[in-house]
Amino acid sequence: MFGEMKYYYQFIEGAILGSVVGDALGVPGEFMSREELMEAPITDMIGGGAHEQLPGTWSDDTSMTLCTIDSIIEKGIDYDDQMYRFADWLWNSSNTARDEVFDVGGATKHAIFRYMKKTPALECGELAENTCGNGSLMRIMPTALYLVGQYGNWALDDRTADIIHNTSKCTHAHVRCQMACGIFCSVVFQMTCGGDLHNAAMGGIISGLKYYRNRPEFATVYPEFESLAKVDKWSESEVESTGFVLHTLQAALWCLLTTSDYTECVLKAVNLGRDTDTTAAVAGALAGLWYGERQIPRDWAEKTAKYDEIKQLAKTFYFACLKNSKTGRTASEYIP
Repeated sequence: MFGEMKYYYQFIEGAILGSVVGDALGVPGEFMSREELMEAPITDMIGGGAHEQLPGTWSDDTSMTLCTIDSIIEKGIDYDDQMYRFADWLWNSSNTARDEVFDVGGATKHAIFRYMKKTPALECGELAENTCGNGSLMRIMPTALYLVGQYGNWALDDRTADIIHNTSKCTHAHVRCQMACGIFCSVVFQMTCGGDLHNAAMGGIISGLKYYRNRPEFATVYPEFESLAKVDKWSESEVESTGFVLHTLQAALWCLLTTSDYTECVLKAVNLGRDTDTTAAVAGALAGLWYGERQIPRDWAEKTAKYDEIKQLAKTFYFACLKNSKTGRTASEYIP
């Protein structure tokens, strides 16, 4: 199925740690404008910023990603369990960098509130136009990796798309958020097939668009995503980096496609400004998947909170992704 299965562990390790480091790198720059960052660009793992955090502190992006990983390890795909873990993070500071929740999106917070009031997990996310933030996109990578391990997907199909959409619905139910997660996962699927980075990423975009083209429930938002077919040709002035889910997807893919290594990709993402932590987390997940954990600068890794602990978690997650795999592959065949 996917020709680069022998690299699957490296994909998992690189994607998870690449996202974590990107998130931590972006925290100090959150809410800063592009103009401000052009004057004084972020070039290293620093502290401070609007949240006044220590260097290497990651945010809600990583916390919710870790909650998803923990849930998949214990339960596979279980939306109720994922929401329970999100609530534990928000209320009890589980899966935080330094035992503190200092950043949470409005749509995510309200979804968790509804879950705590006994709303079913798949009905917690809002449908309104003004709730199309990037809170489900920033945590979808573990789901994509799990689906690769379980089914060996190289493209979206109804089975995997339903899981991706439901995962988004828990906090972000608008079809725009669902489709953004789907396109992202389509790119991940193609990237795990190996080959050339540009062809893999663009192939994932085109394949994802093809899947959604004839899905009537996505017809209202489909035209917004068509521009992704040329995102590799955009200039920086065309790239927006707000918390709007489509902007985050566009910016992350643009950073991946216009750079040549992990460091360049995440620094480019951070210095776009505004929602710097999430843009860099999403871009960092893709760059980490492709270039591998070894390409993350060691001084950044050493400064990142709980880096070694998360690296060990990635190995546990790897085994969980291949447990009862429908591909017939087992973890012992591919452990490095």
